[in-house]
Amino acid sequence: MLDLDACRIFARVVETHSFSEAARSLDISLPVVSKQVARLERQLGTRLLNRTTRHLSLSEAGSAFHAHCLQLIEIAQTAEAAVSQFHLSPRGQLRVSAPVAFANGSLAPLLPAFLERYPDVQLELDASDRQVDLAEDGYDLAIRLTARPPEGLVARPLHRIRRLACAADVYLQRRGIPLKPEDLAQHNCLIYPQAEGAGTWTFERDGRPLVVPVRGSFRSNSTEALRQAARLGLGVVYMRDYAVRQDLLDGNLHEVLADYAPPSRAELFALYLPNRFLPPKVRVFIDYLVDCFDQP
Repeated sequence: MLDLDACRIFARVVETHSFSEAARSLDISLPVVSKQVARLERQLGTRLLNRTTRHLSLSEAGSAFHAHCLQLIEIAQTAEAAVSQFHLSPRGQLRVSAPVAFANGSLAPLLPAFLERYPDVQLELDASDRQVDLAEDGYDLAIRLTARPPEGLVARPLHRIRRLACAADVYLQRRGIPLKPEDLAQHNCLIYPQAEGAGTWTFERDGRPLVVPVRGSFRSNSTEALRQAARLGLGVVYMRDYAVRQDLLDGNLHEVLADYAPPSRAELFALYLPNRFLPPKVRVFIDYLVDCFDQP
């Protein structure tokens, strides 16, 4: 296997017509230049340069090799330039895994502005609640809800999670606003049956948990279905804030019982593999999410 550095040294010797000038221009010692050229000649099994005390010229084999050397160096420079662009500016495919509810309720509305800001990035979002293996599955980034980030990954906190109750204006105007958790007994509650204590919702009063029974006309194991039902005025929904973030910002839903919201016990983290050279596409995406969730 030819050494690219040796090829560069050989090409510079030919260009300067001198071993010493080549050494000076490359800022290396003369013995290194001589050793690298001799090594090439041994590898190729032929003399590349005709040398006298006053003259240096290419042999026939050296002339042919020199032409290919220049092509090889140009290809290497092109490759280095192409790769350097990925370290200098955000570009290329960005594969992101995120929980379904977060992807639908918070992440998807943020993506158009990000992609407009970074037009050389192509983003692939996998909305899934499964735990992906970043290395084996080929993801650049995973967004996960956890109280303790996994070891072996870099974890950047994005947002501390709250559970909240909310409903649409049309529902609240029709049924009234619940002022305390016990008032939910008079309301149509939209229930996620797979949640712990699916028939009850937990709030907090005076620093203590307050568990209230709830009932309603609609249950679903799809947070998206519950969110849409709440938007359409069917009832009160109780879920993690990131699932309804954009609806709250847009005024489609309004939080109720905010004074009784339980404390956060988990955070959203951006998880990525330890990498001394974090690709700009990953760095700017994480920074963008942090900025978005820092805003009220």
